[in-house]
Amino acid sequence: MELRDFQKLMKDLYYHRDSRRGVEKTFMWITEELGELGRAIRTDNEKAMTEEMADVLAWVFSLGNVLGIDVEKAVLSKYQTVCPRCHKIPCECPFP
Repeated sequence: MELRDFQKLMKDLYYHRDSRRGVEKTFMWITEELGELGRAIRTDNEKAMTEEMADVLAWVFSLGNVLGIDVEKAVLSKYQTVCPRCHKIPCECPFP
């Protein structure tokens, strides 16, 4: 499945609910899922990490649908083949 196909699946499954929920509340769900991913990482629970990673991505794509953003196009326009800042592979940007 390609990114565009996954975004369409999220739209088919959840757009009717996400659009009613709105941008702000849909974004809040992403932050909740990030928290759950953080807990899974801290407890080194591989099954939970895998599931929460999928949930985070699903919510990002759902937010893209609510905002009318083609996530695949956005990702590929910024991260084509090199680091968008230093233009190298691997990235050679200095650490902060």
